[in-house]
Amino acid sequence: MVRAPVPAAGAAPRQRDAERTKAEILEVATTVFARDGYSGARVDEIASITSTTKRMIYYYFGGKEQLYLTVLENAYNGVRTAEQALEVDDLDPVSAIRRLAELTYDYHHEHPDFIRLVSIENIHRGEFIRRLDTLRTVAHRAPAQIARILARGRAEDLFRTDVDEIDVHMVISAYCVFQVANRHTFEHLFGRDLADEDARSHHRTMMGDLVSAWLTRR
Repeated sequence: MVRAPVPAAGAAPRQRDAERTKAEILEVATTVFARDGYSGARVDEIASITSTTKRMIYYYFGGKEQLYLTVLENAYNGVRTAEQALEVDDLDPVSAIRRLAELTYDYHHEHPDFIRLVSIENIHRGEFIRRLDTLRTVAHRAPAQIARILARGRAEDLFRTDVDEIDVHMVISAYCVFQVANRHTFEHLFGRDLADEDARSHHRTMMGDLVSAWLTRR
């Protein structure tokens, strides 16, 4: 009988260490790319912060461009995963769409680097994201989830029929992105800090009110 090879002693811990190191590099790289953009970010800085080396980063990710693409992919997967984990099937359609809108607001508020990465990509006309065909499939999970809620609402004669799931996704995204992308200019011009924790509940409720009222308006 052929025996399976016995893993070398310490193999599992080394694997865990490698995964932990990659996760740390990805976390720091997300912050650096969101702050400085692709051109301004320096792999040497990421290596220094993570106490690794540029050579090790290239070994794990293949180079600066591949690292940036991984950061982008991870950022988009993050928000989609949070949405898919939301349990709304037992809620009535109006409460379900409100819950989804409010969760999206919370996620954007808690992950400002995601918005900065999206803004940078748009400044560069989506140069890098166009290389990530898998993200098109990931992205469509959001409107698909909204479509299911809309279908239930229309079956109960609650929701308007002249908008689709992409329209709803766009409205929710626009509000949430504004809260992060424009917070510094908005504070200077109007004296209101959109990042203020005390105002968060108010802005969150506004998001739910806007979407649910818009969809139920005849």
